[in-house]
Amino acid sequence: MALIQSILEDIRSAKARDPAANGSLEIVLTYPGFHARQFHRLAHSLHEMGVPLLPRLISHFSRLVTGIEIHPGAEIGEGLFIDHGMGVVIGETAVIGDFCHLTQGVTLGGTSNRREKRHPTLGNHVTVGAGAKIIGAITIGDHATIGAGSVVVANVPEYATVGGGPGRVIAYYDPGNETTMRLPDPEFDRIEELAHQVEALQARIDELERTKVTSNR
Repeated sequence: MALIQSILEDIRSAKARDPAANGSLEIVLTYPGFHARQFHRLAHSLHEMGVPLLPRLISHFSRLVTGIEIHPGAEIGEGLFIDHGMGVVIGETAVIGDFCHLTQGVTLGGTSNRREKRHPTLGNHVTVGAGAKIIGAITIGDHATIGAGSVVVANVPEYATVGGGPGRVIAYYDPGNETTMRLPDPEFDRIEELAHQVEALQARIDELERTKVTSNR
């Protein structure tokens, strides 16, 4: 895609995903996610050309200005929208597909010190909630949703919703009939069961206390 068309796609994505957007000019002038993406375009191009140091300097300046750190080596598809963006970190070997949506505090991090693929790969139309950490050379499938605060260290299938830490699949979206199927949550069920037992025990204690008071009269 031509550069101008690609930049216009970034603007359209921001409009589509942010109900607070009040026009293209506002996005171009005030959206740090848009600014970080444009800085990365330049840094990544220079990185691919083998230019030393300068790509990292551009990345560093972008972080100072936007609060978003994207390594020049990261590969980013079309229509990325970084919402708010403060604290977002995208590692060197990360790959982001088309029309993804990242929010503040998201980390696409690595687990290895070797010069190898060590950061996540996001498919197309992936949404990552605030503060989520996706760690390692794992793959997040198309149309997946990563819940806020999740810590994801394993592959995620497409159309899945992940929550918790460590992250696990809690629901699947069926695009065929546009329904979301929630999966059983054994941990929640156990907690709910324990809560009912505590309530029953408290009721029994209260009953014994009343009985004791009555017998002492």
